Amino acid sequence: MSRVLIIADHDGAHLGGGATRCVTAAGKFGAAEIHIAVLASPAAAIAAEAAALAGVAKVLVVERAENAHPLAAVLAPQVAKLAAGYEYLIGPSNTFGKDLLPRVAALLGVGQVSDLMSVEGPHTFKRPIYAGNAIITVESPADTILVATIRTASFPAAANGGSALIEAVSTDAALPTHTRFVSLSAAKNDRPDLQSAARVVSGGRALGSADNFKLIYTLAARIGAAVGASRAAVDAGYVPSDMQVGQTGKIIAPALYMAIGISGAIQHLTGIKDARTIVAINKDAEAPIFEVADVGLIGDLFKIVPELTAALGG
Repeated sequence: MSRVLIIADHDGAHLGGGATRCVTAAGKFGAAEIHIAVLASPAAAIAAEAAALAGVAKVLVVERAENAHPLAAVLAPQVAKLAAGYEYLIGPSNTFGKDLLPRVAALLGVGQVSDLMSVEGPHTFKRPIYAGNAIITVESPADTILVATIRTASFPAAANGGSALIEAVSTDAALPTHTRFVSLSAAKNDRPDLQSAARVVSGGRALGSADNFKLIYTLAARIGAAVGASRAAVDAGYVPSDMQVGQTGKIIAPALYMAIGISGAIQHLTGIKDARTIVAINKDAEAPIFEVADVGLIGDLFKIVPELTAALGG
């Protein structure tokens, strides 16, 4: 039986959504035993969440002070040591995974498959190229470990119901001395997480200002949605960059995606192609967003959005 090791993303207190989707992807490798590695300090709560995922056989816990913050330079040597004996080593294709896995692949002396979106066989996969305009099939060597990042938007989260064994492990990896954690500056809000939310409302450059973006926040609050933005809105300074959706932002797959004042450049469409239902509001009837939208409203967003918000109970 082949073995898969998933490197868990987390916020220091809870398991990240990327890891839950990696479990689903790992289950498609065939007859595979799925393990999750949690590198953290403290790690008990995160490990417990990982052990509860259906399909997971074992959770490996590497708890040491240096792992209190997920620095790729610190984690990579430890992950490379943990990889011994595994046929697959995977992580989510988010900021965490994109930072860590290439370092691990380099330490192991193997290539990496990025943005794996479909498993066609034990060593055959599909991934997007050209901003998602084309999908290619790639094959990895069968005689070396596969290191891959998983496109989380392409796989549903694994369900709970598991009771995996939790095992404390250690490595003799030499950690770097040139890298240390200084501080973390992150935006805090009470809205749902953009990458895992079931509903997302995004605004574009047509809103005209940061102040007008309040229309988006208000509508999103009515339906319990996360808030996103196009690159144009981010570049214009309406919202911070961590809200950007698209090829150079976040790839998402919500059940409902509302694109308000967004024209639909290919870079943005790449980030929402897996959304189940897309609603577009734009005054330009020729906007590319209408080509992919399931529901399209042509008109002035400054009139439509307040009316829609009011109809939803405000």
